[in-house]
Amino acid sequence: MNVPTNIPWEESGWERLAPGVGRLRLPGWDATAGLAVGTDAALLYDTGSTLREGAGIRARMPLGGRRVTHIALSHPHFDHVLGTAAFAGTEVYGAAGVAELLTGGTTGLYEDAVRHGVAAGEAAEAVGLLVAPRHAVSGEVTLDLGGLRVLLVNAGPGHTAHDLAMLVPGSPPVVFCGDLVEESGEPQAGPDALPARWPAALDRLLALGGEDALYVPGHGAVVDAAFVRAQRNALAVRAKES
Repeated sequence: MNVPTNIPWEESGWERLAPGVGRLRLPGWDATAGLAVGTDAALLYDTGSTLREGAGIRARMPLGGRRVTHIALSHPHFDHVLGTAAFAGTEVYGAAGVAELLTGGTTGLYEDAVRHGVAAGEAAEAVGLLVAPRHAVSGEVTLDLGGLRVLLVNAGPGHTAHDLAMLVPGSPPVVFCGDLVEESGEPQAGPDALPARWPAALDRLLALGGEDALYVPGHGAVVDAAFVRAQRNALAVRAKES
């Protein structure tokens, strides 16, 4: 792949996963921001919980003078979307239905952020400047970043009704899972989760990445296919018992 090789990922606090691909673990909820950098464009996967956190991600990006041109939002929870306005001029992607949900549910986003510890002023600022996706992904969308192609996949429903995963093919393949997969704790099933359909979403992720892929959860450390499969089986048991 013809992608930048002199990016100081580790010096910027990012974990380099493959050529042109890395992730940043954010404080607070141990959420992940993912990054895929080609020769022509750069894509950020999730933007953090506030504008301040989004700006912090932007400031630490190992882009070698480039800027983020595309954003993919994994799902419409506050800790993954409220930093988007810190990245002006980007093309924003989300699963089909996310734009309508975000623009119609700002009160819920604000309340959820504050309930989890975001300062009221910061939450209000981020919600007031909320950026909803302009590009809806109902199936799959391939983006060419210049020597690096990424596949955005509407992989849910599961954690929510609108879960967007990202595959970066390569050696190894890297699958950004959003909160369909969690490593730092048990998978969180809130009122907008669809537990009965969650195992099928994880089957989709496993089919995308295969046995040798790195799977990047929405929270926690990078895992392998065996971890995803075990979480899938546990969720299937939980769904049957509920």
